[in-house]
Amino acid sequence: MVIKDNLDQVKATLKPGVTLVAVSKTKPNQLIEEAYAAGHRIFGENKALEMRDKAEALPKDIEWHFIGSLQRNKVKYIAPFVALIHSVDSQRLLEEIQKQAAKKDRVIPVLLQVKIAQEESKSGFMETELEELIQELDAKKYPNVVLRGLMGMATNTDDMDQVKREFVGLKNTLDKVQAQFPNQDLSVCSMGMSGDYQLAQEAGSTMVRVGSAIFGQRNYATTP
Repeated sequence: MVIKDNLDQVKATLKPGVTLVAVSKTKPNQLIEEAYAAGHRIFGENKALEMRDKAEALPKDIEWHFIGSLQRNKVKYIAPFVALIHSVDSQRLLEEIQKQAAKKDRVIPVLLQVKIAQEESKSGFMETELEELIQELDAKKYPNVVLRGLMGMATNTDDMDQVKREFVGLKNTLDKVQAQFPNQDLSVCSMGMSGDYQLAQEAGSTMVRVGSAIFGQRNYATTP
């Protein structure tokens, strides 16, 4: 019941049209099953092998989102079923997703990760790099990949004004590329986590990634 209550509380704070990704990374299948029983179907993972194992063990109508840093040699494990890859942060990764999607005769939806944070540890494309890459996607250079929008992670700071500026900047970037590429369905702006998703919504997020507010704090001891 705790998971259901947490889900209900989070969903009650979401704006209309905002999609909730329940971040289940490091969490046991039992907790995911509780969220599933409460009616939730979209879950986010950041380890390819962990996500593969969970997908094999859990109900097949779950929509699995990959939200972490994705190594190219791990794409093959999630290519058969992943519903959305949030974290495409390099052209080489995009090329590998195309390769593995073609092998599985699938079209895999992706988001391009934009570097909006000040931290060196955060990866992603600079805004100036996006146009050329989206042109290639628009020209069907990657026929087994479909671009759905952009993703960003704000700086890990208590300065909420800075976080807000970063979120607003990502939404402005998405608005620009939407105008440049009207044939692309760039409707997803994935930004905001447990501590800042309400701020992200105010800035224009359409998809939030919430873990601890639903499942409790991460258990780092179980992280593969």
